[in-house]
Amino acid sequence: MSKKERILTGDRPTGPLHLGHYVGSLKNRVSLQDEYEQFILIADIQALTDNYDNPQKIKDNILELMLGYLSVGINPEKSTIVIQSQVPELAELTVYLMNMITVAQLERNPTVKNEIRQKGYRENVPVGFFTYPISQAADILGFQANLVPVGEDQLPMIEQSREIARRFNSLYGQTFVEPKEMLSEVPRLCGIDGKEKMSKSLNNAINLNDSSDAVLEKVMKMYTDPTRVRATDPGHTENNPLFIYLNAFHNDKKEIEEFEGRYRLGKVGDIEVKKRLAEILNNFLEPIRQKKKEYEKNIPLVNSILKKGTEKGRGVVQQTMRLVRKAVKTDYFG
Repeated sequence: MSKKERILTGDRPTGPLHLGHYVGSLKNRVSLQDEYEQFILIADIQALTDNYDNPQKIKDNILELMLGYLSVGINPEKSTIVIQSQVPELAELTVYLMNMITVAQLERNPTVKNEIRQKGYRENVPVGFFTYPISQAADILGFQANLVPVGEDQLPMIEQSREIARRFNSLYGQTFVEPKEMLSEVPRLCGIDGKEKMSKSLNNAINLNDSSDAVLEKVMKMYTDPTRVRATDPGHTENNPLFIYLNAFHNDKKEIEEFEGRYRLGKVGDIEVKKRLAEILNNFLEPIRQKKKEYEKNIPLVNSILKKGTEKGRGVVQQTMRLVRKAVKTDYFG
């Protein structure tokens, strides 16, 4: 039997998981864990780069992430969940890799430029935030990941990791696997306000832990077709959040087609479609809510899963660091 390829993926623990996370990554992780050796990194150190003034927020959200992972079907027997800060070798590797990349290369990285602009840092960029692509490269290379699932906006990060690996291997001999991207085929789920991205910070998300009443309330406020004044007006279904969500979460394609046809002809109002969508989303979320309640009754088990996964992950990175120290001649004592 051939050895499984290794995947590294993860999240910053800065808030609750939402439907956008499920569509964009969680659903994929559940299916990938059967085919690949999957490591999931809870990137708390990277979360601190722009949340350094609120570490309690990061700590609280680690447990929230774990409960979410387990509730959607991530199996700790198949996927290894690791806390970044508890693998100090990743920080050590980050320092070595800082010599493999220039300030100019970081400044040219379009992902970094975009995020700096979004956060309004301008000249006041924290060094930790500016250099987090190097930390991200250390994560990928430290785990010797063959594949990294990403969206198109993250491709520059993977290419930078590949360049660092290539340069290190060229200087010191074959040490790192050159990672490849695994592009997600699932489109990004828009926010309930119609904005391109569902986001915790924009407060436009339906969270996996939302109650049925909260889901209904959010769906009823959902942005639809701004050109449609009355329910009898012909409506647009393209780029309409109502129908984007229906197509993402409803299995009855005939019902979707019926709604779309009636909507375009002005024969169904937003309220009827919204009520049906809320029902569909709550049917989808209810098993996740129930599983979460079960895990919440046994937090010691959840913590044990995380501790065991972190220990296993650290063992992998320690093996990599033995190779790195040998390559850069810092293995002074064997």
